[in-house]
Amino acid sequence: MITWIQKYFQHHFRAIFAVLLVLIIVSFVFTIGASPGLGGSERRHVDRYFFGYNLGLQQDQSRLMGDAGLSANLQMGAFGNLEADQIQNYAFQRAATLFLADQWHIPAATTAEITDQIKTLRMFAGQDGQFDPKAYATFRDNLKTNPRGVNEADIARVIGADVRADKVNKLISGPGYVLPADVKSQLARADTNWTIATAAADYASFAPVLKPSDADLTKFFEEDAPRYQIPPRVVATYADFSALNYLSAVTVSDTEVRAYYDANPSRFPKAPAVKPADDKTPAKSDPAADYAAARPQVEATLKLQRAQKLAAKAASDLSLAIYENRVPAAGIDAFLAKLKLTAKPLAPFTREAGPAELGGSSEVATEAFKLPREDRYYSEAVNVPAGAVVVFWKETQPARKPAFAEVRDRVTADWSEGEKRRRFVELGKTIKAQLETRLKAGDTFEQAATATAAGAGVKIEAKSLAAFTLRNRPQDADYTVLGALDRLEKAQVSDMLVAQDKGIFVYAIDKQAPDLSETNPQFAATRAQIASYTARMSAGSYISELVEIELKKSEPTAP
Repeated sequence: MITWIQKYFQHHFRAIFAVLLVLIIVSFVFTIGASPGLGGSERRHVDRYFFGYNLGLQQDQSRLMGDAGLSANLQMGAFGNLEADQIQNYAFQRAATLFLADQWHIPAATTAEITDQIKTLRMFAGQDGQFDPKAYATFRDNLKTNPRGVNEADIARVIGADVRADKVNKLISGPGYVLPADVKSQLARADTNWTIATAAADYASFAPVLKPSDADLTKFFEEDAPRYQIPPRVVATYADFSALNYLSAVTVSDTEVRAYYDANPSRFPKAPAVKPADDKTPAKSDPAADYAAARPQVEATLKLQRAQKLAAKAASDLSLAIYENRVPAAGIDAFLAKLKLTAKPLAPFTREAGPAELGGSSEVATEAFKLPREDRYYSEAVNVPAGAVVVFWKETQPARKPAFAEVRDRVTADWSEGEKRRRFVELGKTIKAQLETRLKAGDTFEQAATATAAGAGVKIEAKSLAAFTLRNRPQDADYTVLGALDRLEKAQVSDMLVAQDKGIFVYAIDKQAPDLSETNPQFAATRAQIASYTARMSAGSYISELVEIELKKSEPTAP
């Protein structure tokens, strides 16, 4: 998959890169326009200076964001997937860093520095993650055939600026300070050798007897009343235009059926492939046989599609007729009767759950909740799976707190589920205690789990894992289990960890601490990793603070 992506990206780089850059710039303009103090109706009239850019000018926004977007894409390659707000933050921080580069007189990047930087960019990396001259050559060729887009001068300028920004970041970051205790803590976590077993209690098999009293249910209902509030509901009727009623008016020619099939071949079943007589040649499909087998279905589908359009037109004609004849709500039934139509009732429905009679259609619900508007009590034509409808609004019932009797069944179900989970957690404490008792008595963990399951009335599945470290953990490792290791010592059983439909117990059969002395080769490597991380965090915090201060300088004051 990665190879295919890389090849595809190279072959179609020009189009992909242009689209990415346009999307990033447009996203930035809209994002920054919606940010507090940067957007609004007065944006064009308010200057907002930010490290040499005027954020009140679209051309400056585009220049700031375009360079940042190009920089990010070069660094992350075809696998970059940053959101608009992430690109915006990067653009702000990049501008602040380059401002410092100017203030500190960091010299322009040399040709050699730009060349070295190019070799580190993921945009030009091969399958092994190393610089690929072919990928770089393809990139340059695409630039030459795209005269109106990004050119080599733009690439060199952006990479050169990134070189200067890197120098600033290194100066700000410093060496990164790490305490020996931090290194030892990380080493202990990553390289401790664990041998563990787990036991998973099946929540679905847990079936406590639950008999809530009216007092229990009433208290539960009152304490969580907002959960049961009935949202606003629309009361309405509708005129139905079924597509089936218009099928007889639809005719299609053989040419039209064939054209429809050719445009949508994957929607229809194929004829069985014909096996050659020698039984060695692979079976071949016959396009003519495929069409012949699918033709009845193709014709029926095409006719129904056109019948639905006729139904939609009839519904639209009705809505227009009501408008042109200024039919009042009180006279709609009589008007429909003249047209041999009847308004059918709908059970009250909410915005989130459309009328059940129309398959819970969200489109119908959306249109119904727009009514009444401008003295209109009827909707435009609304397409539904069976055809089309026109909705007639009667009233909108406001949100209300229901009486307990109205939602008793739902309250009972919610109380029962909550009580079951509470008892399951309590059962977890009992299971842990029983496991510990049996382990002290000499049982293996599997034996202890089996015996405990019989008395607890719940299925428990136990299994052992091969020894591992977190640095080299199993690929199928359960992160719920791994998270429990920080709190476990040898021969301890964890508290029950509730994950999805399981209650998991972790037993530390063995725990072997690694060498935590400074002579351990991993000590120096770990210290360097932590130092690099803390240094980057320090630099990032400093730059973020500069960005915040600079934005506040030109923040519009409240009127």
